[in-house]
Amino acid sequence: MKKLINHPADYVDELLEGLVLANPSLRREGASGRVICRAHPGRSGKVGIVSGGGSGHLPLFTGYVGEGLLDACSIGNVFEGPNAGSCMEAIRLADHGAGVLCLYGNYGGDRMNFDMACELLAGEGIPTLTVLGTDDIASASPTESEKRRGVAGIVYAYKAAGAAAESGANLEEVARVARKAVEATRTIGVALTPCRVPTSDVPNFQIGNDEIEMGMGIHGEPGIWRAKLGKADAVVEEMWERLLADRPIGAGSRVSVLVNGLGATPLEELFILYRRTHQILSGQGITVVQPLVGNYVTSMEMGGASLSVHLLDPELEELLLASARCPFWKI
Repeated sequence: MKKLINHPADYVDELLEGLVLANPSLRREGASGRVICRAHPGRSGKVGIVSGGGSGHLPLFTGYVGEGLLDACSIGNVFEGPNAGSCMEAIRLADHGAGVLCLYGNYGGDRMNFDMACELLAGEGIPTLTVLGTDDIASASPTESEKRRGVAGIVYAYKAAGAAAESGANLEEVARVARKAVEATRTIGVALTPCRVPTSDVPNFQIGNDEIEMGMGIHGEPGIWRAKLGKADAVVEEMWERLLADRPIGAGSRVSVLVNGLGATPLEELFILYRRTHQILSGQGITVVQPLVGNYVTSMEMGGASLSVHLLDPELEELLLASARCPFWKI
């Protein structure tokens, strides 16, 4: 597992420096340089939206800072959540006088530091609300959905909340829309190969060259089963069987679908997965709106992919199709 890096300890700071240099719409801030915000802040009176998490998942998190999406983002070391100080700095930068929504994945370290930041900033008069991404169906049962991890499906919550904030909605309304988007989204992933964090000499898990693991998390968290790799169509069929069992979707429904690469899977293979996805859904009378195929939430150089389904109603569809712009997504 070769990497084009200088020193492992400089990995995050150098990638953030390069990200900002390549994208003038972004600005790097914070005492440690671990906050990315819009170069041109949102208008006064707009609800701010902040996210954050560990590095190693680009475009998540910092790549979704932009118009109609996030206002700021705090970032930690690879696969490590941001510290409370950078969370506070991101929230301050996102505050335009109408409060800030904190929207991030359901991971213990992230929750602890964002909760601490929000509590401290309440004393500065900055109101905040929190919504957690919980779309990974492999990480907990439907009866314990509040324990589920947030994975690729969180981009739909970014999109809905961002559009609502740009339209002038207040903090409570933006949080409601974000919760609705989270509740409408389900994700499951498969892993083919491991990844390696820059500070380690070994991969973060082991898997055979001819194996696949269903339901593995984006940090290598254990999945549902491991077996010999079969044909792509069979893999997609089981993924959709599990997604639709968790969240039944009837004929006549409208959905958006995200076929997400985890870092090392060729785009060509993602389109093979989408081909079978479209066949399955159209065969059940389900219409796909604004399909997304590509690397939206990665895990370093992990091989594999995830499928997310976002069940639309008129409100969520309008928010999904509203204009937005960031370095990695434009509508």
